[in-house]
Amino acid sequence: MLYQSVYLSSSSFAGTRGILCPRCVPKGKGLFVPTPLTDVLIRGLRPPAKGRLEVADAACRGLWLRVTALGSKSFAFRYRAQGIPLVERLTLGKYPDVSLRDARVRADKLRSQIAAGKNPSAHRRERSARSFAALAERYLTEHARRHKRTAAKDERNLRLHILPRWAERDFASITRADVIALIERLVSADKPVLANRVHALISGIFSFAMDVDLASANPAARLRKRGVETVRTRTLSDAEIQSFWRCLSDIESPIPKSVGLALRLVLATGCRPGEAAAMAHAELEFDGDGKPTGWTIPSARSKNRRAHFVPLSPVASALVTEAMAQRSGAFVFVSRSKRGHVDNIALAKAMSEMLALSPAESWRADPPTPHDLRRTVATRLAAAGVPSEDVAAILGHVRADVTGRHYDHYDRADEKRRALKRWARILASIIEPSPASKVVSLRS
Repeated sequence: MLYQSVYLSSSSFAGTRGILCPRCVPKGKGLFVPTPLTDVLIRGLRPPAKGRLEVADAACRGLWLRVTALGSKSFAFRYRAQGIPLVERLTLGKYPDVSLRDARVRADKLRSQIAAGKNPSAHRRERSARSFAALAERYLTEHARRHKRTAAKDERNLRLHILPRWAERDFASITRADVIALIERLVSADKPVLANRVHALISGIFSFAMDVDLASANPAARLRKRGVETVRTRTLSDAEIQSFWRCLSDIESPIPKSVGLALRLVLATGCRPGEAAAMAHAELEFDGDGKPTGWTIPSARSKNRRAHFVPLSPVASALVTEAMAQRSGAFVFVSRSKRGHVDNIALAKAMSEMLALSPAESWRADPPTPHDLRRTVATRLAAAGVPSEDVAAILGHVRADVTGRHYDHYDRADEKRRALKRWARILASIIEPSPASKVVSLRS
């Protein structure tokens, strides 16, 4: 190919001399080769109106500068490896994050590798395939998203706590000491539960790597949990239940109505907060008058992967009816989020916001969580004399023995309905105690 030496007078190259490629420029590709690059020249280059502009560095064979229409400037190295007819391209980094001097040094090293018969692109692809990020993606695709209900949590923990430190590392180079150091950062940040979850995730990823014959060892194997978790025993008192219910019933409450109704449904039924938040119209049963009387959580949403029937007491039915009247849609507790319904984050945020709304001092001393509402129901039912097997059935717990897992599939629907109606009466007496039940202290 013949190139023509020209003196450039355009606004992008005013005052510079270079070589113009007649085949490329008329096609609008903005290809300009070659001219000795300088920092002054690079800073003075204006972005093209469209497409991109590419300038070869006459002082370093194979080094190119690319300028996009948005003004981004980056270095690249072009070469042809032995036995490969096509020209390959490696990105070296953005300017000025990568200086002109550093870019030339990197280009010189790459040329040395090519002279030694190596292909830098192939080496980079192989290194990328061996990176922890690539392994993590395979784990998510081939295991977590297929078999784990917590796949979204795994992906979030990877993105926030693991990949920022290990993404580019060869997973075979990660040692037990590396695992401990990463987990200890979370423990030191007073996040023991998160530390243990990340620990379990790392172990799961390397176990997967061993299963698919990518790794021969798991650096997290038999590593003791370093986060000390405390088992919560928090339940709500009568005064806290009154305050909770009234705050969420107040029309002037800053908490969204759908969120408040979902939280109250958790206290009325003992269901898991996430299950209540994503309640769908298709999961409900209605009587002849259109009143919701039952709710079946499908196996796809149930923690134990078994469909779970929840009888709706009069209190719970009224909450669901009120929620359905708010807004139409596939879900009962509608929100403007991408999911279309409220979620665990919204419920937890609402419980936190109630610190400023609840007059109960104990609420401020030990702020309850949405899950503590579920624990309160279980505790109150047991205190009311409801058999433990009925309480477990209401909570959706499955017996772990052989009989429970393989033979006894009785859903205890009648027992659950009676127990939840009983809890509804207790709850109503707490929320609106009768005058006779109120104790008034008289001063002497």
